[in-house]
Amino acid sequence: MGETESGVSNGVFSALRNIAATLLASGKTRLELFSNEIEVEKLRVAGLLLTAFALAFFLGVGVILAVVLLAVLFWEQRLAVLAVSALVFLGIGVVFLLRFKRDLRRPERVFSASVAELEHDLRQLKARAGHEPPV
Repeated sequence: MGETESGVSNGVFSALRNIAATLLASGKTRLELFSNEIEVEKLRVAGLLLTAFALAFFLGVGVILAVVLLAVLFWEQRLAVLAVSALVFLGIGVVFLLRFKRDLRRPERVFSASVAELEHDLRQLKARAGHEPPV
């Protein structure tokens, strides 16, 4: 009887070790996926900032040169040229501001792949525990 109890307890401990190893491996995979998503998001934000700074710089230089050229070409109406130029470029700036705000919004949630994998794991665990039918 002692041998049977020891065999059963070894089987239970072995099963518990397998469960713990499976949970650790699953957790490690999820953390790796999470870190990959953080890296992708970081690169996207850095690219977006670089594009925004380049846009601002080159448009600013272009605006200044264009206004100076128009003011020189139409010297007698330089005040009108400066006023119209200012209004046009402020309007264009507002359009780009609205576009930039739209580009900042993402249609999908950040870390959606990690959340989906965790939800899938939870459904499988509940199914094995008998709470839900398997997926």
